[in-house]
Amino acid sequence: MRAHLRYVQRDGVTREGNPGELYDEGRDHVDGKAFAERGEGDRHQFRFIVAPEDSAEIADLKPFVRDLMRQMESDLGTRLDWVAADHFNTGHPHSHIVVRGKDDRGSDLVIARDYIGHGMRARASELITRELGPESELDHLRKLEQEVGAERFTRLDRAILRDARDGVLALSAKPERDPRHHAMRMGRLRALERLGLVEETAPGAWRIAGDIEPTLRRMGERGDIIKTMHRDLREAGLDRAAADRAIFDPKEGGRVVGRLVAEGFSDELRERRYAVVDGVDGRTHYVELGLRRAEDEPLVRNTIVELRAREAGPRPVDRTIAEVASRNQGLYSADLHRDTDPRASSEFIESHARRLEVMRRQGLAERLPDGRWQVGQGHLDRAERFEVVNRSERPVRMTVLSWQNLEVLPNATGATWLDRHLVAKEPETIAPMGLGSEVGSALRARRQWLLEQGLAREQEGRLVYARNLLQTLERRELAEVGARIVGETGLGYSEVKPGDRLTGTYRRTLTLNSGRFALIERAQEFSLVPWRPVLERAKGQAVTGVVGGEGISWSIGIKRGMGR
Repeated sequence: MRAHLRYVQRDGVTREGNPGELYDEGRDHVDGKAFAERGEGDRHQFRFIVAPEDSAEIADLKPFVRDLMRQMESDLGTRLDWVAADHFNTGHPHSHIVVRGKDDRGSDLVIARDYIGHGMRARASELITRELGPESELDHLRKLEQEVGAERFTRLDRAILRDARDGVLALSAKPERDPRHHAMRMGRLRALERLGLVEETAPGAWRIAGDIEPTLRRMGERGDIIKTMHRDLREAGLDRAAADRAIFDPKEGGRVVGRLVAEGFSDELRERRYAVVDGVDGRTHYVELGLRRAEDEPLVRNTIVELRAREAGPRPVDRTIAEVASRNQGLYSADLHRDTDPRASSEFIESHARRLEVMRRQGLAERLPDGRWQVGQGHLDRAERFEVVNRSERPVRMTVLSWQNLEVLPNATGATWLDRHLVAKEPETIAPMGLGSEVGSALRARRQWLLEQGLAREQEGRLVYARNLLQTLERRELAEVGARIVGETGLGYSEVKPGDRLTGTYRRTLTLNSGRFALIERAQEFSLVPWRPVLERAKGQAVTGVVGGEGISWSIGIKRGMGR
């Protein structure tokens, strides 16, 4: 609830572009924190969006929403504890409403499915008609005319399906009273015929495709996506050809690498997010990210990101857990893992414990009081179920490859995304158009910079890079940043090396060209080490880490951290 309330109060949703304001029955400004605290013990809550068709004609949505909630209270026979926020950021004004799951007697609030599915809509329709007056026949016909050629599921289609029998519509069997309605229905049938969704088998007889509704709904969604991409690209000042726009389908696998142009919500009620990425392949991609979670970091525009389709089967980490458990009476622990594979690093073992902890939160793993895990048989099946649910909720994994904008990377100190591309065994394919053209220019400038810095040389017509180039560049950047912090704080800077044990207080995160780093402070000195999300819950606290080849295994306070 807290995350949802933060979302509806985010910036840029009012007519003036200001943050959203929560209100209730009698107050125009409500404390969302207090509302969330009242609902902490509720078994459930109700969220819905009220979006009147002609809401743009209403100057203020608050009276309408309050009338609707009073009508709901009358219908349900109880007072409701609710808050709402009005949004004007989509071109179609609408209101987000959250209702606590308790009635005025403190019992669980139960609302019949029919009332949720139909009654609330009918009440809202009555109120908006009272507000704006009944829709004229002329207005109704104008709206229907706009649907004749629409590539989406319309009211005309709903009427066609209603009147069809066994997949066949016989127009002569149900003549239209109004010739204008008949003309629009015929126009719609001809439009559907061109789409291959209906066929005139005899004069006045039309066979309707069995999948006409889902097909039209998918076409409508695609049309909405294209409009969203056009709007986001225009706002970002990017000119990209319509033919170079693509919709990323996670079911087909694959990945996208590029610059994050925009992000938003494809479904505001369920808080499903999308991103628009200007790809290095010369195309612009729309990517459905899935459900937003409270712990998700805000996306940063103009960063370089990789989006990869989430797989649905067990992961290698699951197979390793199952193998260790099979040798130890169905039990898994860090010590048992180390006994099974003495060469495994601490960071590698920690990743398995993190995996089990995440599965435990979904009721798919059991941790014993002594800290060991009861794995037993069926672990791989449970892991597959976990991934199937994960893929439906969050079909794509996003990784930030560069927190810095492309424009600053060619002459930047540090191990940049460009450097990782240059030394990669299988470098990314860069197209000669769109963002690919910009990346190509940046790579040429970066090669020249590395030559000037003595970190690359020409040999037999090709460029040879210095050994351990990435590590050298990262150390240079950390040394520069460390020197600056020394001047600001008076503390000494201590470089960490693999195998070191580091203890201190986590102070803050630094976003550098080489990535994100955590500042760990001790009595007279500090160190800069790779940042991990697990540290954010330990800001200002004592932490202990062991530096390994792939990262750092952290202990926070007296509890073992679940991340690296």
